[in-house]
Amino acid sequence: MTALRNHLCTMARYHAWATRKLLDEHVAQLPEADYRRDCGLFFKSVHGTLNHLLVGDALLWFPRLAEGVSPKIKLDMEAEPDRPRLRQRLLDAVAAWEPFVAHLSEERLAGELHYTTTQGVPTSLPYAATLAHALNHGTHHRGQITAALTMMGHPSPEIDLVWMLQAERRQQEQQQA
Repeated sequence: MTALRNHLCTMARYHAWATRKLLDEHVAQLPEADYRRDCGLFFKSVHGTLNHLLVGDALLWFPRLAEGVSPKIKLDMEAEPDRPRLRQRLLDAVAAWEPFVAHLSEERLAGELHYTTTQGVPTSLPYAATLAHALNHGTHHRGQITAALTMMGHPSPEIDLVWMLQAERRQQEQQQA
């Protein structure tokens, strides 16, 4: 596996890990009123921001990168109003990235992604860099949710990449012992 693909697989693994940790250890504990409260985030609430993550991962970037299609959707659409189904759809969406990335050819990673923006503008960007954006997009919005949680008086998630790497290292060491 090349260094680039290895890095992208790590980022895909991190995207899934951080999303699961945020959802299961923090968002799951939120009262419904806090979950839907307008916290001044770009997508207003924790619910709105999680919906945007679902739109970005499952409905926009994955189809562009994996299927070569350019969905015409609104970035602020409520793709899933039901809280438990939204959680499951998010987890399914982030779980799809690592196996997809692991099987990309070097030629594809070095190539261009041709797609049409949500405003209908044809665009071409470097494939690997755009894939990195798609994987990193969740980091930005998980950070917004973290800020909203702490603003509302809830514990702040520890979801930095190094926390995942340290947990993986501990698990490897335990398996070897």
